[in-house]
Amino acid sequence: MVKRDSINHVVVKELEIQYERPAFDSMKKIADSKDCEKLFRAVFNPKTIDLKESFWVALLNRANRVLGVSMIGMGSVSGCTVNLIEIFQLAINTNSCAIVLCHNHPSGNVKPSQSDMALTQKIKDGCKLFEIVLLDHIILTRESYSSFVDDCIM
Repeated sequence: MVKRDSINHVVVKELEIQYERPAFDSMKKIADSKDCEKLFRAVFNPKTIDLKESFWVALLNRANRVLGVSMIGMGSVSGCTVNLIEIFQLAINTNSCAIVLCHNHPSGNVKPSQSDMALTQKIKDGCKLFEIVLLDHIILTRESYSSFVDDCIM
């Protein structure tokens, strides 16, 4: 049922977006893949990193300071569904200029799969549309990590 006012106009609800960034001094700076690893390792539970794959995004301002980190999805031991719309909604709503992706490999193998590379390319292409920079994609294991940038994959 469509709502109409007394003059028979369609009534449309207004959407308001609000966001308050963290205090500048409290925002961690990302300079390289090691900084990314530290950031994401702090949000992964070390007791469950070998159980299920999960996918995260870090949202950064123009100075590569972290505005926030969000889990995008949690899957099984062999994969995880990633909602691209959610990544871009978060980036736009927080006024992010850059993002860093991260997911874990419960197997312990830090080598990216073909689907990891395809997903990263898809997100990179989407970032171009919104003038957002995809800085890196980190794969974590309990013992180690890999970086798409360090490994010249992106």
